[in-house]
Amino acid sequence: MATITTLSEAVAAVVRDGDTVALEGFTHLIPVAAGQEIIRQRRRDLTLVRMTPDIVYDQMIGAGCARKLIFSWAGNPGVGSLHRFRDAVQHGWPVPLEIEEHSHAGMANRYVAGASGLPFAVLRGYAGTDLPEHTDTVKPITCPFTGEVLTAVPALNPDVGIVHAQQADRNGNVQFWGITGVHKEVVLASRRSLVTVEEVVDTLSVRPGATVLPGWTIDHVAEVPGGAHPSYAMGYSDRDNAYYRAWDGISRDRASFGEWLAGVR
Repeated sequence: MATITTLSEAVAAVVRDGDTVALEGFTHLIPVAAGQEIIRQRRRDLTLVRMTPDIVYDQMIGAGCARKLIFSWAGNPGVGSLHRFRDAVQHGWPVPLEIEEHSHAGMANRYVAGASGLPFAVLRGYAGTDLPEHTDTVKPITCPFTGEVLTAVPALNPDVGIVHAQQADRNGNVQFWGITGVHKEVVLASRRSLVTVEEVVDTLSVRPGATVLPGWTIDHVAEVPGGAHPSYAMGYSDRDNAYYRAWDGISRDRASFGEWLAGVR
């Protein structure tokens, strides 16, 4: 059964140096506050996993939390590049960053395999791309029934899966609605999990299909109003487009980023 606790206590309990950590959310319900708490707790040597790393991973990489990134797309959505990510890859600042690149379909299928207790996933993707030449975790596999050559990718089972949602009740049952991406899959695939929520309520409203993470699937729940900012939480907050635009300037320069980082810590 999920333990309801504070964000700082939850991060201290589930995230350890050297862990593989996935913070998932697609345009919506991105667990930014949890990522910034990982920065404050000065976690190091993390392998960060996410289908679409955006500014929260740029912040964590710039803070020196990461040694590797497993992903399928990276950028400041609607604005441009992730400058701290680029600096780490191109110049090793603040520490060198190893990258492992996949397609969206490959990453999603890896989470599904992990959540299903399977060793790998099979898909038709990657054909015609050069990713198999650069990514060791993309391999051809022959169908034993048809002889068709397909692609296999290993399951993803992060040490820690972190997502944001709208509500949880006091038993740790979590509801989320709107664009939910791979929220369910990353929590079920991970060894330890944390769900930050906008609100803990006594009784969840009846929303068909919304309660897909019962309390027994989650380790920790933390009430963090605004925990997705600057992304949005449907029914609670809007996307802060100005923040994304401002991040481009803050992150371009190591000195300006250092000023921002001092404020977070």
